[in-house]
Amino acid sequence: MKSILYGRSGKWIRRIGQFLVDLCLVCLSAYAALLLRFDGQITPLQLRHTIDALPIILMIYSMAGISFGLYEMIWRFAGGPEFFRLASAYAISGLITLMLNHFLQWGISRPVLVMTAMITLILVVASRLTWRWLRTALGNGRQRQTRILIVGAGEGGAYAVRICQQNRANFGVPVAFVDDDPMKRRMRVSGIPVCGTVADIPDIVKQKSIDEIIVAVPGTHGERLTEIISLCKSTRCRTRMLTDPNDVDRADGATAFRELNTSDFLSRAEVALDTKLIKGYLTGKVVLVTGGGGSIGSEICRQIMRFGPKKLLIFDIYENCAYELECELKQRYGADCPIEVLIGSIRDKKRLDEVFEAWHPTVVFHAAAHKHVPLMEISPGEAVKNNVFGTLNLLNSASEHGVERFVQLSTDKAVNPANVMGATKRVTEMLLQSHARRTGMKCMAVRFGNVLGSHGSVIPLFEAQIRKGGPVTLTHPDITRYFMTIPEAAQLVLQAGGLAQSGAIYVLDMGEPVKIIDLARKLIRFYGYEPGVDMEITVVGLRPGEKLYEELMMDKESAGVTRTAHDKIFVAPPIDFGEDAFRSQLDALAAATKADDDEAIIEALKAIVPTYAPNREMLA
Repeated sequence: MKSILYGRSGKWIRRIGQFLVDLCLVCLSAYAALLLRFDGQITPLQLRHTIDALPIILMIYSMAGISFGLYEMIWRFAGGPEFFRLASAYAISGLITLMLNHFLQWGISRPVLVMTAMITLILVVASRLTWRWLRTALGNGRQRQTRILIVGAGEGGAYAVRICQQNRANFGVPVAFVDDDPMKRRMRVSGIPVCGTVADIPDIVKQKSIDEIIVAVPGTHGERLTEIISLCKSTRCRTRMLTDPNDVDRADGATAFRELNTSDFLSRAEVALDTKLIKGYLTGKVVLVTGGGGSIGSEICRQIMRFGPKKLLIFDIYENCAYELECELKQRYGADCPIEVLIGSIRDKKRLDEVFEAWHPTVVFHAAAHKHVPLMEISPGEAVKNNVFGTLNLLNSASEHGVERFVQLSTDKAVNPANVMGATKRVTEMLLQSHARRTGMKCMAVRFGNVLGSHGSVIPLFEAQIRKGGPVTLTHPDITRYFMTIPEAAQLVLQAGGLAQSGAIYVLDMGEPVKIIDLARKLIRFYGYEPGVDMEITVVGLRPGEKLYEELMMDKESAGVTRTAHDKIFVAPPIDFGEDAFRSQLDALAAATKADDDEAIIEALKAIVPTYAPNREMLA
């Protein structure tokens, strides 16, 4: 029976049933209107006039219902707009019957026709609400419903309540709010009481037997959001976040709430973008992203698509991630969206020339690089081939084919590098500045720290260890790092590209550095464990090439740093280096790399980057 009522095969049965019930309710309303109008003493003449006109009245009400789409609505999700449409349909029906009564001289009392429309509306609304209640009761059976606490009694909280009430079988029953606004204390929002503040969450969870918490405080970030989530997770209740209403699947509201992720409690306030500036150099342009399938490269591609490029070229040597990104973007923007996936390596100058000659990109974002510090310590030659000479190939090919703007992703590890990867990235910054001096191409680098959730970063490693039951391994108790989310990094890269100061090294404001041991503890609590009790943290020692702390600028740069028009982006002053000496040092690096001599590679990198201090013991 349930499958017949609620399955797709029962769609027409429900529609026809609603239609017939509505016709019966119109007849009942007409009779009730006669009783009310004549104080229960209906004259035979009035009854006969009403019965004679009833077929036309029924036809008018049924046509209005069909015209207003009353039988195409999903009433269990109905809200104000649906009930307004219902009222409009019956108001117009009543008006038409009044006009026909006047012109066709039905002889029916006008108040009867007005009351018929009003009573019909009341009875139809009651029938719809009764149907919704019956459906919920049948769907839930005798199972206990999930009891929900909602954090935030504002618009987001009211929206969360509405979603839950429309589909209690899937979500459960909201029973309480918490909100720090003292004006809302002991008030009700959508019929649900505000029982306390955020600090009261653990007590309210116990008092109200809460099963799930929904955080509905859009616009809250950073430490405040961390505090809220930590309190929620301490209760061991399932905790979810309210999704942006624009991203919700309207069919069943299934996407209204999402699971928490690590960026929720580590993110800062949203980046304010100068979209006009970004549109000016991306809209209608052919844009190439190297390493476009990687963590940051793929997010840059997603952000670029928001600005309507003429063509987006995703260039990567690893086809799987690039293909997945292509499928994702085509699903979002349509199968004919301007995307082209090109497989190749930046080490291959001939392949790069083919791409530039075929597509003529005007903007290049260079995100392709070997970035894993310990692996590059073992294979310094591969780091140099890819990061240094691959970048040199790309710069040469781009300048030879008329690229207007070249944006390179750099790293805080390029500052006073202690590892091969950082040293190679510092060399690429120097290559970029050299090209900015010698060519008309606008070249700029963007330097930032660790990106949350990127491949090989500490967050996925900690999460994998926690899921396996621990221990969580830490290289040093005092180690610190700068962090930002992938979307934040990608957005600031686009913003820096719009500033277009050729030869500039843009430094992103990463906020305060985070102690990795504090990050580990937060993650352990995030997954419902207590550090040192349910989950151990083990110190294993620094890895090859690893520093206790990273720096965003060198000493020589710090003195002359300047602020840009964007409050999160600064410009590090260029450090002078002789072009001739630089070229000869690059030749020495190339010769050492070709000879596959790791010691000679390290010495050549030190000659180019005097602040590079390699760990000799690790190398040996």
